[in-house]
Amino acid sequence: MEKFTVSCEIEVTLKMIGGKYKPLILNLLLKNEKMRFSQLMKSLVNISQRTLTNQLRELEEDGLICRKVYAQVPPCVEYGITEKGRSLDQILELMCEWGEKNIDERFIMTCPQCK
Repeated sequence: MEKFTVSCEIEVTLKMIGGKYKPLILNLLLKNEKMRFSQLMKSLVNISQRTLTNQLRELEEDGLICRKVYAQVPPCVEYGITEKGRSLDQILELMCEWGEKNIDERFIMTCPQCK
């Protein structure tokens, strides 16, 4: 297991949920319980298949999501939120509220995820 040197607790949180798509993936799984890879791809605007795959792997390695593969043709892979991932619910909700209160004319909302 790879070890990371961190300077404070906030850095631990950022290591696990930092990045453009990780909070969005976690928020989707909190709201939908389980989603297939293709559903996640459709729900996340402008994400590449490679980036989604990498973000999902990292979230799984950190124990925030779980991956279930169904033995069928074509293969079906489903992602779900773990209890550890579920514990981020309040943090993600606060991020949504903050973004909603502080959005300004520089931003155009195309796919609201909060609420």
